[in-house]
Amino acid sequence: MSMILSASVVRVRDGLPLSASTDYDQSTGMQECRKYFKMLSKKLSQLPDRCTLKTGQYNINFISSLGVSYMMLCTENYPSVLAFCFLDELQKEFITTYNMMKTNTAIRPYCFIEFDNFIQRTKQRYNNTRSLSTKMNLADMQTEIKLRPPYQISVSELGSANGFSHVPVGLYKGTGKISAAPHQRLEPVTLPGIVSFVLSLLCGALNLIRGFHAIESLLQNEGEDFSYVIAFFLGTAACLYQCYLFVYYTGWRNAKSFLTFGLICLCNMYLYELRNLWQLFFHVTVGAFSTLQIRLRQPQGKSPDYNV
Repeated sequence: MSMILSASVVRVRDGLPLSASTDYDQSTGMQECRKYFKMLSKKLSQLPDRCTLKTGQYNINFISSLGVSYMMLCTENYPSVLAFCFLDELQKEFITTYNMMKTNTAIRPYCFIEFDNFIQRTKQRYNNTRSLSTKMNLADMQTEIKLRPPYQISVSELGSANGFSHVPVGLYKGTGKISAAPHQRLEPVTLPGIVSFVLSLLCGALNLIRGFHAIESLLQNEGEDFSYVIAFFLGTAACLYQCYLFVYYTGWRNAKSFLTFGLICLCNMYLYELRNLWQLFFHVTVGAFSTLQIRLRQPQGKSPDYNV
């Protein structure tokens, strides 16, 4: 008989269990799957946001979004379309019920255990597929699964249930080839973000123009200081790099943005003799504003209303 057996909600960054369905099955197979649950929980941050682990007669499916992962255990013949739709419903309800501040600051395991009531009700509905026939568009879900199938985790990647083996789980298996994990997207651009991007380009253009003027002055007057030219062009590079950090995700992105802002401040301190206070204030303020917008535009979690 195909059915959902249990489900749990886990924090991605450290594997802390936030909630879980009450499970009374103590069979050997279920005990083994619980071990796999724990092993997966420790590696969620290294895995794609939609995965399946097949362990013989049972399947473990999970989705991750906004720092929280929703995991479920079902029999091997349970339809994957319904399994991921079940997880999607848990996700929507959990996001609606609890804000991110609570989930990020939670310390005790199962501190949202009352969510088990919703898990049990939803599990009963999904185990009675007749009650779902009029509430779902199966064609849309099947299309989504076909276009973006879940990443298939092998048991060998996790190691045995009694011990870990060293396997690079950061690799993503696509169409038979092993490739890097999908490129991380950033959150949608906001109006303040667009303003900061345009102002950074403007500051970069102003520095570039002043740099060329400094070169002309240097060629005409041998006594001019070449270091001013370097300062202007460094300021240009820093402004353009802030634009790049705002648009694209890179490793250590926040740290790079702060270092870039520091370079902007140093360049303007060095150029204080060539600029008035308002010009210095404008360039430093734009740099600070751009750094803030880079910090606020974080990597995008999976949208809570996507179709599965």
